[in-house]
Amino acid sequence: MTRETPDRCALARSLLFAPGNRPALFDKAIRSGADAVILDLEDSVPIADKAMAREAVEREWERLLNLGVLLVVRINPADTDAGMQDLSWLKRMPPPAAVMLPKVESARSLAEVHDSLNGVLLLPLIESAAGYAALPSLAAAPGVIRLVVGNIDFMADVGLQCDESESELAPLRFAIAIASRLNHLAPAVDGVTVQIGEEQRLRNDTHRALRFGFGGKLCIHPRQVAVIHQALLPTEEELTWARRVIAADAQAAGAAVQLDGRMVDLPVVLQARRTLARATDAGTTF
Repeated sequence: MTRETPDRCALARSLLFAPGNRPALFDKAIRSGADAVILDLEDSVPIADKAMAREAVEREWERLLNLGVLLVVRINPADTDAGMQDLSWLKRMPPPAAVMLPKVESARSLAEVHDSLNGVLLLPLIESAAGYAALPSLAAAPGVIRLVVGNIDFMADVGLQCDESESELAPLRFAIAIASRLNHLAPAVDGVTVQIGEEQRLRNDTHRALRFGFGGKLCIHPRQVAVIHQALLPTEEELTWARRVIAADAQAAGAAVQLDGRMVDLPVVLQARRTLARATDAGTTF
């Protein structure tokens, strides 16, 4: 892991899944423009293909590492046979940027993975009621850099039938946002939008993630990457407001000041700085 890897993991806006048993898709994922590619050994790989998926990833690993995109590996649940085989395999591999762990419900299991893989960064998926209940300890576990919403599995585990905006999952997203803040984690990563061809749905889902303070989103198709990146950018109106707030604050030398009839104090300034940061994190000048 290079010195810049934690920063890049913390700032990744798009994390694109590529099934480990379909190596023909690896390069397409790398070329998608995604900030990180998740080589998946779990849900997208049938049980009979788990070993084949590890072999396929291993064959391509060194070449993919040299292409400059963050590589994340999603393993199977650590307490399953497949998960233990994944961990044994990863121990002899050059380390990925991070390991994504599904269906996480125990801080102890996170600590064990972190220790066994020499301090690898962890991206735990919160996908069950037990994971929700354990959030305070999961967020505080060693190695965790960001929390990740597993919205589809969470709905299945709890038995929720969500509307189009997934309003029933608001408590989960709010709890993840709070746990992230309390433990000084990077902004959380929202779950997938399974409607691949519905760009407006994807934009709406990404804007919802922003409203919860999240900084990235999982994606399942290369065409989703550009839409997510664009949706995460501040609008020109937002940028103009943020610049004016920063300028007014500088002129007031830190004292509270009114701008367009609105009081500008430290919380407002912090909000403006976050807006500008969303542009600079994406490489946009302001």
